[in-house]
Amino acid sequence: MNPTFHVIKDPVHGTMQFTSTEDAWVKPFIDSPNFQRLRHIKQLGLGDFIFPGAVHTRFNHSLGCCYVASQVAQKIGLADEERQLVMIACLLHDIGHGPFSHAFEGVFHDKLIRHEDWTPYFLADYGNEVFFQHYNRLNPRYHLTEDKFKYIADMIMHKSQAKGVLADMVSSQLDADRLDYLLRDSHFCGVRYGEFDFRWMLHCMAIVDSPNGERLGITHKGIGVVEHYLMARRLMTRNIYHAQKKLALEFFLVQLLSNLAESLEYYPAYAPLRSTRLGQFLIAAEQFNQAAKANKKKTSKREFLEQHFTYYRELCDYDVFALIKQLSELNDNQPASQIAARLHHRKMPKILRLDYADLKRVEAELAEFRTNYHHDIADWQLSLIRTPHQAYSGEEDPILVVNEQGMTKPIDQFSFMLNAIADKKEHTAFLCIDSMIMEDNRVAVLVKRLQTD
Repeated sequence: MNPTFHVIKDPVHGTMQFTSTEDAWVKPFIDSPNFQRLRHIKQLGLGDFIFPGAVHTRFNHSLGCCYVASQVAQKIGLADEERQLVMIACLLHDIGHGPFSHAFEGVFHDKLIRHEDWTPYFLADYGNEVFFQHYNRLNPRYHLTEDKFKYIADMIMHKSQAKGVLADMVSSQLDADRLDYLLRDSHFCGVRYGEFDFRWMLHCMAIVDSPNGERLGITHKGIGVVEHYLMARRLMTRNIYHAQKKLALEFFLVQLLSNLAESLEYYPAYAPLRSTRLGQFLIAAEQFNQAAKANKKKTSKREFLEQHFTYYRELCDYDVFALIKQLSELNDNQPASQIAARLHHRKMPKILRLDYADLKRVEAELAEFRTNYHHDIADWQLSLIRTPHQAYSGEEDPILVVNEQGMTKPIDQFSFMLNAIADKKEHTAFLCIDSMIMEDNRVAVLVKRLQTD
């Protein structure tokens, strides 16, 4: 009897086919409010301000990641029960993201709270008897239990005890996450940096032996495609994820939210915002940040997460866009309102590329400039942004290759190119300048000096 396939048409993978059994494994999660929320969170933050096609969401990506996991699982011969667990883990791996994905994490002091910190609270909605009973009615042959779901959560949360072939498919330098987002982000941005031969990569994947047990790796025939894949990741980081105007706009967004949080409780014009879920969340975030800055021992990340998850779980890009529109109409001199007007009307900041080797001099120049003119020019209007990146980590968790003789070695021992870039950080930096101050003669003089010295 031929299996029935459930089909999702996808611009990246084409026809994504799931058997009825696989569909029953993942559909209860897909239909849940937590997962549907990902429809309203863009994958690349404010990337569509620079690459207009980049309006794809965490929802799109999570479905693609789940599909990639199913393909890898079939290629390496995982049992059905293992395939079920890894498909669910890949589907839910981004469940903790907030508005504008990684950009929203900048609201917290030193990014003390990241999307991964929220993930267990979202997962807890599934890890209970009520959900298990509903799920198991749809999956009489493949029950989900508390122990199985804990294993799924451990894979998502990078817990060491879960490390192995399945965990590698969820989080590693060859994981389904990266295999999907490079292709997807490249497609929607309208560039070709992120393209690589996914089908050949899939063909070359294998379970390999390592000193720590079996891991996900590749055969020697896949060395070339992995080189291509890692170079694609490097180029996507440099040209898309770290695109300087994208980062500058996201810096503006974080400054807007941070400045709003600081003044929300006392500035009269912001009174209508205080009762909104985003307003309540930002007030709480400001209190957390003040305690963190003061290094108070009673500052509890867990306490904050537990108390404010009910607000966070409802937040998405629309909440922030509505806020930006509302603030932009105030036409006052508050930083949050000023930045909102820039974002709402897409008044792009100016970018001054810098020589990373010269940053100490730049920092000294900026410090002197701010000391002299801090009454007239706000810090957010003139800021130094650094973008370090490492394309491949050979020491921490290398990609493993099994050669013709069945011996397993890290890929940088086979690849001259990867050996050259392994564990090396690339650094770039730029000055983000509010376009509204570019005609200020003091700023013009500073820019000219930084460009010519």
